[in-house]
Amino acid sequence: MLKPSFRVAATLATTISSLACFPADTFANAKVCRSLDQRYEQIARGATSIEINAMLFSAADKGCLDLAKLLISAGASLEARDRLGAKPLARAAVAGESALVALFLDKGAPIDAQNIEGSTALFRAAEQGRLPIVRLLIERGANISLPGRTGITPLSAAAYMGSAPIVELLIEMGADPKASDKTEKTAIIYAAGRGFPAVVRLLLDHGVDINTHYGNDLTALMWASGYSDEAGVNDVIDVMTLFIERGARLDDQDNRGRTALMIAAELNHAAAVDLLLAHGADKTLKDKQGKTAGDLTSLTALREKLAGR
Repeated sequence: MLKPSFRVAATLATTISSLACFPADTFANAKVCRSLDQRYEQIARGATSIEINAMLFSAADKGCLDLAKLLISAGASLEARDRLGAKPLARAAVAGESALVALFLDKGAPIDAQNIEGSTALFRAAEQGRLPIVRLLIERGANISLPGRTGITPLSAAAYMGSAPIVELLIEMGADPKASDKTEKTAIIYAAGRGFPAVVRLLLDHGVDINTHYGNDLTALMWASGYSDEAGVNDVIDVMTLFIERGARLDDQDNRGRTALMIAAELNHAAAVDLLLAHGADKTLKDKQGKTAGDLTSLTALREKLAGR
C-alpha cells in the first residue's frame, strides 16, 4: 500500500482538523435548514400564525438562523409556546444554538420564561451541558437561581449531569451550592449518587459540609454508597474516597438506622463495601430492624466478609 507524501498527509490532517471544529450535526442541520427554507417558501403566502410559530420552533431546534430572522420579520412570536410550555428561546438553548439564543434575546425574548414544569432556558441549557449557552444567558441577565422541575436548581441539574465547568461557572456567579430541592436533595447528592468526583470536589471546595444529613437523614457518603446503576464503579469509589479523605463519618445512620456500609451491602456494591471496611466502617452495627450489613446482602462472599469482626 502506498503511503501518502508528507505534504499530502499534512493537508489531509489539516482538512480533518478543520472539519472536527464543527459539531457532528452541523452539516446535517444545514440540509435540514434548506429543507425548512423550501417548506416555508411553499406556505409563506397563506401561512397562519400557528404555522409560522411552528416553523420558528423547528428553526430554533436546528440552528436555522436566516430562517428564524425571516420568520420573526413575518410575525413569528417569541412568546409562542410548544406543548410543554417552552418558548423558542428555550428550544434554541437546549439545541446549543448560541446565535439563535442571542438573536431571540436581541428581539426581546423573555430570558427567564418558564415551561409547564417551571424550567427556564438557563435550567435546560445547564441540564444539557451547554456551557456556551449557560455563559451567554448569564451574561444577558438570566436568573441563576430560578429552579426547574421539583425545585431543582440549574446548579443541581448541572451536577446531575456531571458538568463540572457549568457547576463552577454557576457557583462563581453566585449560585448557592447548598440549595436543596423539594425532595431535600442538593447538588452534591446528585453528583455523589452518579459518580462525578470533579463536581463533588468543586462543591466541597465551596463550603458544602461533608456530613450534612439530607432527606431521610441520608448523607452524601450514603448516597454514594447506594450509587445509581448508570454510575461507573471506579468513579463512585473515587467519590467515596474523596469523602473519606475530607472527613466523612463512616457510621452515621439514616432514618432507618442504616449506615453507608449497610446501604452498599444491601445493593451488593462489593467495591464500596471493601472501601468502607478498609477505612474502619463498623460492620456490627444494626439498623432499626436489628439487621447488620451482613444480614442485608444477598451475596455469599459479601456476607462472609461482613460476618463477625
